[in-house]
Amino acid sequence: MSTTATQQLDEVKTTPWSGGRSPFEVEYGKMMMWFFLLSDAFTFSSLLISYGALRFSAPTWPAPSLVFQSFPGLIEHGAPLVFVGMMTFILIMSSVTMVLAVEAGHRNSKKEVVWWMIGTIIGGLMFLSCQALEWNHLHGEGFWWGHIPNPETLKEFFKGGIPLSQEQMTSQQFANLFFTITGFHGFHVFSGVIINIIITINVLLGTYQKRGSYLMVEKVGLYWHFVDLVWVFVFTFFYLV
Repeated sequence: MSTTATQQLDEVKTTPWSGGRSPFEVEYGKMMMWFFLLSDAFTFSSLLISYGALRFSAPTWPAPSLVFQSFPGLIEHGAPLVFVGMMTFILIMSSVTMVLAVEAGHRNSKKEVVWWMIGTIIGGLMFLSCQALEWNHLHGEGFWWGHIPNPETLKEFFKGGIPLSQEQMTSQQFANLFFTITGFHGFHVFSGVIINIIITINVLLGTYQKRGSYLMVEKVGLYWHFVDLVWVFVFTFFYLV
């Protein structure tokens, strides 16, 4: 029964008014999700390209190993990239739990889907909490939209003798782009968490079990994996380069 229902759900319509065959015979909702992710990829690409253009055309730039050398709440200095490394690990593990949720959905295992989805939600919330701590720490250092640390503090984030005017200019560009891009990504993670909660509630209510397909879990999984993939590029641009 479930197999028949799944086949009906994924059936490619070929009637005269159905608009023709779907490319690669992909289910309509999944195809629309790919279109959305493609358009979103263009937005993130434009932001990261803008950052890269400013970063590599500038005579100097705040050193990531000096800006991101704290572990908020535990270590103030001397732990470069440790905190963001933990953030990245958490997000990657949430992607693993999402894969397991999709796999459990293919087996129509409702209980497993619920538990793996809850694990994904917890991972997303942990990542957002870590990002909030990092933002709060940088704000305490003096970085914010349209605001940079005082000249004495600012020198701590640069290597070598750099004219103050150049430090101030590039620091302002760094701050504006950092909070804009990581904030935009954080909004995507937050949206993904909300969507995952809604999907999990539907799983608990047996909505997809009645349909005979957990295709919605797979669709939201595509979005979550995209968010994780984007973070790899954000991590590379801001924290490594």
